[in-house]
Amino acid sequence: MKINLKNGIDKLLFGMLQKDVVAIYGKPTKSYKDEDDNVILLYNAQKMRLTFYADEGLKLGYIVSSNDNLILEDQKIIGKTMDTIKKDLIPKGLKTWDEESFDTYENYFNEDYWMIVQTEFGFAVKVELGAIIKNDEFEWKFKAK
Repeated sequence: MKINLKNGIDKLLFGMLQKDVVAIYGKPTKSYKDEDDNVILLYNAQKMRLTFYADEGLKLGYIVSSNDNLILEDQKIIGKTMDTIKKDLIPKGLKTWDEESFDTYENYFNEDYWMIVQTEFGFAVKVELGAIIKNDEFEWKFKAK
């Protein structure tokens, strides 16, 4: 599953509606609303959690994945140390990472690409990718047909 920076993951593009995602992956394993009335779809087989923003017409705006096959710039992410990930991605332009630690986890956030790599016990366990905001507006990548 390829991470497409600023765009989405695999065949998913930021700005898709639920029906567009269901057309690709089928019915989700579970769906629910969060405290902000955003719709969350869980796909266990793909190890993904998708958030559709209520304030944005329920467009796909955030993807969380712990899929073992996540690839960024031809490099696997899950299971690698953050030092290795940083070394692999610096030549690709991902140079700046803000670090935050809590409990057994560390989050590494790259604001330019709105990406978080979460590690536990020193190894990447999850990637979060959000739609890019420019001039206070989302840059939706999906164009409805």
